[in-house]
Amino acid sequence: MHFAHPAYFLLLLLILPMMCWHFLQKRKREPALRVATTEMSGKIPATARTALVHVPFVLRMLAVLLMVVALARPQTSHSLTESETEGINIMITMDVSVSMLTPDLQPNRIEAAKQVAFEFISGRPNDNIGLTLFGGEAFTGCPLTTHHASLLSMFRSVNCDLQQQGIISDGTAIGMGLTNAVARLAESDTVGQQQPARVVILLTDGANNTGEISPLTAAEIAKKNGVRVYTIAVGKSGKVRQPVAILPNGEYYYQTVESDMDPETLKKIAETTGGLFYHADSKKKLQEIYQDIDRLEKAKLKTRNYHKRYEAFSLFAWAALACLLLEFLLRKTWLRRIP
Repeated sequence: MHFAHPAYFLLLLLILPMMCWHFLQKRKREPALRVATTEMSGKIPATARTALVHVPFVLRMLAVLLMVVALARPQTSHSLTESETEGINIMITMDVSVSMLTPDLQPNRIEAAKQVAFEFISGRPNDNIGLTLFGGEAFTGCPLTTHHASLLSMFRSVNCDLQQQGIISDGTAIGMGLTNAVARLAESDTVGQQQPARVVILLTDGANNTGEISPLTAAEIAKKNGVRVYTIAVGKSGKVRQPVAILPNGEYYYQTVESDMDPETLKKIAETTGGLFYHADSKKKLQEIYQDIDRLEKAKLKTRNYHKRYEAFSLFAWAALACLLLEFLLRKTWLRRIP
């Protein structure tokens, strides 16, 4: 609640001298009777009238308080906010080949990538975000959606078992993964409306070694469709401890091998489409990369606020009048003083 004239509250300082005056005057007005002893008066039972003798004065003080509040002009307010939000369409394209289990990022590359992606998605509630997964071939894990709870639920189930179980073929088809993501973004077109920005975040730890579409051809397709691609090479360069085979008990056999990531191709994809290339050799670096992309791809947000105030002093004024009337009635009837 807002008060248009709060300075009137200074009038409340008058209540203290009014109280002093009341009790001093009451003592002077009380009739006195000289008696030898007051022992018998102590046995006189108290009545409701004697217990409520100060009620009229309390009502008067309450009336003064309410009148001061009314003079201060209390006002209620009603706010109406209209927001116009323009989001963007983002496809996160993630490599799920077995090499993503390499533990040079903790606990491994794919889990680190998932954890950071969770934070990125949670920070962009107005965007359409989808998921493409690729190994030796690509498929849509989740179509573009603003229902991010469903997307995050799908993300939690992402792992590298698809190749082990034979669901997708071995290898790393970067071109196929990018083409799939661009196709999903193209499907989001709405006829007659201005199209929002379209972005692919491509994350891989290897070089393209399979697939019917090469990475650079996929980059040209993305460019023609107005899709900007941010490429991220995940993992450390040089020698890394990587899973190279599956043991009979189903566990992976790790061996130190030379990293086969191809940063040059990823740079060309980013340059062709107007995006940027990043190299994430730690989880912290990966977080910084997503934060950088988040800053570069901010959605436009327009907000209109309407604020209206309503006078509320009449309620306090009527309450003050009611207190004064009740005081008057009590003084003239039930609590009437006999001179």
